Amino acid sequence: MPQKENKMEQLVKSIKKHEGFRGEVYQDHLGFDTVGFGTKMPIDEDEGELLLHYRLKKMINELEEKEPYLRELPGQIQEIIAEMCYQLGVRGVLKFKKMWIALKKNDYKTAAVEMLDSKWAIQTPNRAKELAEKIKKM
Repeated sequence: MPQKENKMEQLVKSIKKHEGFRGEVYQDHLGFDTVGFGTKMPIDEDEGELLLHYRLKKMINELEEKEPYLRELPGQIQEIIAEMCYQLGVRGVLKFKKMWIALKKNDYKTAAVEMLDSKWAIQTPNRAKELAEKIKKM
């Protein structure tokens, strides 16, 4: 098994060296939309799901570092806040100061009101209402 991993590491290292990395979509020398280390677009659903899982995990870890209280909230509320982070980024969710104050008081109705008193709720009203409603019912 270690030999297989070692070979895979060597292969990855070689591909990274030859492809280089670009975090934005670009056209390769043949004109194909490409991203990352030479990944041709479009990606399939499995690749999209891997990226979704990776980014969610990364965002949740960052949010827990900046707002450790998140770990003390009920699981469903943690999921709602994580979904907000996925859409708004960690910095964006941290700007919901009054929501965080209400959450720390276990005042979920006020937290829901504060979620809806935002530019986010104007821009994506259906999602905001659905998530706020879930928190309100806690």
